[in-house]
This record gives sequence, structure tokens and C-alpha cells, in this order.
Amino acid sequence: MSEDLDFISFIHHIKSETAIDLSQYKEAQMKRRLTTLRLKHGYNTFAEYWKAIQLDKALMDELLDRMTINVSEFWRNPGRWETLYRRFLPELHKQSPQLRIWSAACSTGEEPYTIAMLLSELGLLDQTDLAASDLDAGVLAKAKEGLYYDRSIRDVPELYKNRYFERTADGMYAVSDKLKKAVRFKQQNLLHDPFESGYDLIVCRNVLIYFTEEAKQTLYRKFSDSLKPGGLLFVGSTEQIFSPAQYCFETADTFFYRKLQS
Repeated sequence: MSEDLDFISFIHHIKSETAIDLSQYKEAQMKRRLTTLRLKHGYNTFAEYWKAIQLDKALMDELLDRMTINVSEFWRNPGRWETLYRRFLPELHKQSPQLRIWSAACSTGEEPYTIAMLLSELGLLDQTDLAASDLDAGVLAKAKEGLYYDRSIRDVPELYKNRYFERTADGMYAVSDKLKKAVRFKQQNLLHDPFESGYDLIVCRNVLIYFTEEAKQTLYRKFSDSLKPGGLLFVGSTEQIFSPAQYCFETADTFFYRKLQS
């Protein structure tokens, strides 16, 4: 079997077993990541690797973790969070007294907890349904635990650090119970699973860059369908949407897109 067919067959097996379609991720990046993992375990082909995965749950868990992009930070691009805090959250609250917000592909929880802090400062946390989802059950477990190393919270403003974190005996930082109780975590495959609707704000940052153009277009449409008219999609600093009108969006600010009124 050729190298290309070996990888294509592996992708097919993964999709059949997990409903995760790796063909919708940028191939070069994904193939490089999984080849490194395969070689680490000493398998010469993906066919050999797949046979081993079927017999060893630990190999499958490791594979699922490597397929997903688990990089997250508190307060990434602080100026954009400031815009969300000072302008958009108050505007959305005027439109919808009971806010519905979704942090998609939330990884280990830094993003939804950042949102929760802003909502708390505005006095809106108790009036908001805040959902967060990720494909990887392992990172969701870490998100629910809410424990972070010092490097993870280095950009958190001192006021927020003192108010919403507690230093543990082993030197980590624990998110306050108030924030943990406010976030509803769930496992979700963005490319495969249906989305809930009626959101005022969807935050999906620094994830779409790993998908093919076709997959990104599908997700933009799904996000648009899930937002209320006037609702916002907040994306990452390398994820500008060209021709947003084709997805019923207009540019509201840098990296913020508002769903057009129908």
C-alpha cells in the first residue's frame, strides 16, 4: 500500500470509529502530527498502528488527544476582551436580559472562565447561560477541575487574579467555585454534531485555522444559524472572515461579526 493510501485508510477508520473526520483538517499539519505519534510507538505504517489502537484503549486516548489542538490562554489578545467587556456584553444584555453564550472548542477552560469573570464584573453572571464545549473529554475534565499553573494566568489582570483565583498548597491556581458553577461543560464534535440555537454570543478563537476552507465555511454557516439576529461571533486574531455577508454576518469590530437582522 502506498504511503498516501495508508494514511487515507487510517482516516477512514478513525471516522468510522469516532465520527471525527480528519479530512476536514489541514492534511499536512495533521499527517505530520500523527506520523510523529505513530513512529514514537515504533509502527512502520498507519495500518499497523490502527491494529494496535484497536487492542489498546490507551493508544486511542492518546491519539484523540493528539488530534485535537489543546492550546489556550487566559486573556489572549487583551484588547479584544476589553472590547467585549466594555462594549459588546452591555449591548447584548440590552437586547437579551437573559444572555446565552457558548465558548466553542474551549480546551482546558481558560476562555469560558475569562468570559465568566467579565460577566461577573458586569453583574451579569447569574443572568447568563454559559456553555463551553470541546471534542476532547480529557481537556474537559481539566477544565471542570479548574486548576492552572502560574504561566497560564500570567496575563490575568491582578484585580481578577485576586478576586477569582486561590493559590493552592502545591503552587497552582484554583478558579473560584463561583466561576466553576457558572460554566456548563459538554463534549461536542463541531464538524459532526448539531448545534443548539438562540445564542447571543459564540466565542470560537484560534481553532478554525486548523480546518480546511470547506470545513471553515460549514462552521461559519452553523455558527450563524445558531446565533440570534444581532448576536455576535468572536474569532481569533488570525481568523478574519472574508465576505462575511455570505454567512449573514457583518463586521462589528476587529474579529467580531454580528449576525444580520432577518
